[in-house]
Amino acid sequence: MGACQHRDIVPEPPTPMPVERQAYRDAMARLGAAVNVVTTDGPGGRHGFTASAVCSVTDDPPTLLVCLNRGSSASAIVHANGVLCVNTLAAGQQELSDRFGGRVPPSERFQAGQWRPGVTGAPVLVGALASFDCRISRFVEVGTHDVLFCEVVGLDEAGTREGLMYFLRRYHALKETLPE
Repeated sequence: MGACQHRDIVPEPPTPMPVERQAYRDAMARLGAAVNVVTTDGPGGRHGFTASAVCSVTDDPPTLLVCLNRGSSASAIVHANGVLCVNTLAAGQQELSDRFGGRVPPSERFQAGQWRPGVTGAPVLVGALASFDCRISRFVEVGTHDVLFCEVVGLDEAGTREGLMYFLRRYHALKETLPE
């Protein structure tokens, strides 16, 4: 007679319920983020938009990830230019965030702030906490957005050490505190 084989029966995990869009958005409001004005200029034209979905990917080569809504007025222009500058806003620059966030027509956004061309030609905000001038090396489509991988080819830093954060759907100044 053959040996009896014993197998444990492992129940299948329950099927997760889909996460509701508003619940996801409410949870993401609890994830504080730096406020950035992303700018571009080149054959496609000059444009800019406010973004908090920006983060470092690697320092070799220095690369940022920037999320861009494909339905936005900036999308085709950013892709046509292939370059962008991530201008991380300092405390006190909330008005620029609102301006580039869609409250002002694209043709009027650059009328506020002082701008100079970066290495790539993308507008660099004078007085930004930090500016990362980039060439887009690749992108991936995810849902409604393109995830842009941007190689940093130029850097600028302001003398300030106070950043602008967005948390719980409000702006907050983030100040460096020195140890006593």
